[in-house]
Amino acid sequence: MTSLHNLLLSQHYCSTFWYSIYKKQLSPFQLTSLANLMFQMAKYLAFLFLMLKLATTFASQLNSLNETCLGDGGFDLQIDIYINSCPEAEAIIFSGVENAVSQDSRMAASLLRLHFHDCFVNGCDASVLLDDTGNFVGEKTAPPNLNSLRGFEVIDSIKSELESVCPETVSCADILAVAARDSVVLSGGPSWEVQMGRRDSLSASKAAATNNIPAPNSTVANLVAKFQNVGLTLNDMVALSGAHTMGKARCSTFSSRLQNLSNSNGPDVNVDFLQSLQQLCSEPGSNTALAHLDLVTPATFDNQYYINLLSGEGLLPSDQALVTGNDQTREIVESYVEDPFIFFEDFKNSMLKMGRLAPLTGENGEIRSNCRVVY
Repeated sequence: MTSLHNLLLSQHYCSTFWYSIYKKQLSPFQLTSLANLMFQMAKYLAFLFLMLKLATTFASQLNSLNETCLGDGGFDLQIDIYINSCPEAEAIIFSGVENAVSQDSRMAASLLRLHFHDCFVNGCDASVLLDDTGNFVGEKTAPPNLNSLRGFEVIDSIKSELESVCPETVSCADILAVAARDSVVLSGGPSWEVQMGRRDSLSASKAAATNNIPAPNSTVANLVAKFQNVGLTLNDMVALSGAHTMGKARCSTFSSRLQNLSNSNGPDVNVDFLQSLQQLCSEPGSNTALAHLDLVTPATFDNQYYINLLSGEGLLPSDQALVTGNDQTREIVESYVEDPFIFFEDFKNSMLKMGRLAPLTGENGEIRSNCRVVY
């Protein structure tokens, strides 16, 4: 009864109080009470605002952390992971790539390709950089890599510089990922924030390198299967094939394009282009001769590669197959021809996706001080 009585008195007081305000008939006591009430309400609202802000900030941070959490292994790849342990890391890598590309423009394509060939074999773990030794077999002698991959010395130079500044901190796998991005940027292509935190493998697989990396004479079905095998889609395949807008290839990789030219016909066949390639590759010892993957802008990262495909000027059989072997891939090619920014956006997203393939993190693997050797 006492509580009920107090509640009724409180309601009566409040009713009388607000009625007095409405009538503008306030006693000094009521004015003081009003001021105190307003002050308490202001403090309460300020507290609520603070709690709302903290909750929003916490939710944002939680979402950000969730974005870097891969699987059940904890927090893995992150942006700016070396901001405290090696703040100069990205600048050192960029400088090394810039110097190499300024001396040899083809090096941009070579460094980009190193990252591809690394990630397609048991994830992005720098296994592609390991040398063969008396008791260790690496991936460099696998058919897709032998006498083909290049740029190892550039990675060695960058790693040496990083070791002098922050020893045993930046992994070789992260160097490959950042160098690939920087190669694209220096060639006029898009930029993106590279997620880092990869560790280096303790092993390599020549067999996986032989089987997993798409061959230059692949059909669209074969390409899709190879990409899906590592968790990438058909759209990723077409976008990442755009890396062939830079670089060169040996005659041996596209010789099948030059067979039976006399019987070649159709809207997607460019006889003049094929004849020029046949002439290049018919010289004695020309099996190792090089042709530009993109004749028009061979050192520029752009959408010219896709324009070339529609003109029948794809160098590799696997390139030209994107417009002749599948309607879906042809539609994507056409969209990249119409709008290079769509290509840039898709390429960037697919590179990020590929860069997250099966990374070694936490206590797995190691941070090599020499990218060629397991310790």
